[in-house]
Amino acid sequence: MSQEQSGVTYQKVDAGYFEKRGLTRYAGVASLWALGVGAVISGHFSGWNFGFATGGWGGMLAAGAIIAVMYLGLTFSIAEMSAALPHTGAAYSFARTAMGPWGGFFTGLCENVEYVITPAVIVTFITGYVNAIFGFDPAYSPLIWIVFFMIFVGLNVFGLELSFKVTMVFTLLSLAVLVFFWASAIPHMDFSRWALNIGVGPDGAMTELPEGGGSFFPFGFSGVLATLPFAVWLFLAIEQLPLAAEESVDPTRDMPKGIVLGIFTLIVSAFMIVLLNPSVVGVGSFHLATSLEPLLDGFKAVYGDSGVVILGIVALTGLIASFHTILYAQGRQVYSLSRAGYFPRGLSVTHSKYRTPHVAMIVGSLVGLAVMLVIWFALGAETGGAAIGSVLLNMAVSGAMFSYIAQAASFILLRKNASHIARPFRSPLGVPGAALTIVIAVVTLFYQVQDPNFTKGVMWVLVWFAIATVYFAVYGRHKLVLSPEEEFALSKGAAEYKSH
Repeated sequence: MSQEQSGVTYQKVDAGYFEKRGLTRYAGVASLWALGVGAVISGHFSGWNFGFATGGWGGMLAAGAIIAVMYLGLTFSIAEMSAALPHTGAAYSFARTAMGPWGGFFTGLCENVEYVITPAVIVTFITGYVNAIFGFDPAYSPLIWIVFFMIFVGLNVFGLELSFKVTMVFTLLSLAVLVFFWASAIPHMDFSRWALNIGVGPDGAMTELPEGGGSFFPFGFSGVLATLPFAVWLFLAIEQLPLAAEESVDPTRDMPKGIVLGIFTLIVSAFMIVLLNPSVVGVGSFHLATSLEPLLDGFKAVYGDSGVVILGIVALTGLIASFHTILYAQGRQVYSLSRAGYFPRGLSVTHSKYRTPHVAMIVGSLVGLAVMLVIWFALGAETGGAAIGSVLLNMAVSGAMFSYIAQAASFILLRKNASHIARPFRSPLGVPGAALTIVIAVVTLFYQVQDPNFTKGVMWVLVWFAIATVYFAVYGRHKLVLSPEEEFALSKGAAEYKSH
């Protein structure tokens, strides 16, 4: 039995369908906070610092502030929507109610790119640290990728409680490492000499000022805008929290608290790392502009090279925290689209004992790993490794930016056309906050396009979209199921939505 609705067909499923796709409620405010912060925290360990090359210290700080405003608008918007629509679908769920099945599908695809590709990027960073610490031959990097995927997919599969406990441990360890660094750096900082040691040469390129004392904004306002894509790394992935809605004990109360606490924790941490890391004597913004291990560089400047192995292992905690938590998000994101029929339904079956979406996590991880291996063996170790760290990274960021625009647009549409939906939490920034999120995200995308690696990344995102769209248009849209997200959109959203 099936029914037509908005160009898609819903099929009736038997009672056992949802029994095979059950989740368990466990997470409270603290667990949700750890999930959100843990997903982002690797961006405070590395990646953000490349922004010094385009904006200098002041440009990095200003870009970070602008991006923080974007994320405040986004997180307050999704805090409101996640409490009103407490389903695992998150971004797809919001857009499904606001913009119909196709809007939900494309928004879900944007997030899918982000959460399938991001773990692949992070595990390459982890492998770089491991190789440097233990002196492993980079030629064997794929073996390290596989080992880390096996360990952390396993931790995510074997029980929700275990997964959240691991998340909490690594998030707290990562923050402890950062706080320890801040305390260590303050007595060794010389801000003017080291943080302001970037100048501009006759050709407009970055140059080092040996005595420091340079401009806060050596590249002017255009440098601030060019630095926006790098500042994204200080907050990227906080938006994954609503994916835990159906595993939260009380999502309407706890989800907004977890999201808001998470974003303010990250804002404080981002400011401290941008201020202190380049200010340490012997480090400086010029060096950090091209450093792959900025936090490790800071530790080494304070404590010397004698404990480099221990310091390297300590610096790994943030990367591991984000790897583990984004694998969690990947599983739930694929699960929700599969449960509703947008992706093949078999992907949403949960483990009979642990009630975790093991099929979604395993398949999603295999896809990410397969993409890495194809690039590695097709281009060779050195070129392939660089491509994974640049092209795939830009694929993930572009998917995120498009999803932010769609989620903010969903918020505005739901405020305008679905005011009847109960909202246990309301965004204090309202529609203006969501509109500002869209503007900043569009500007950030514009400046990302200037990077040729970003163009390559977007090309492959479009290929991903084309394949998925053909599948959905030909097959998937005729196999939809009244999952919680779809049922809500049809019963409480779409019917009354049209009356406005």
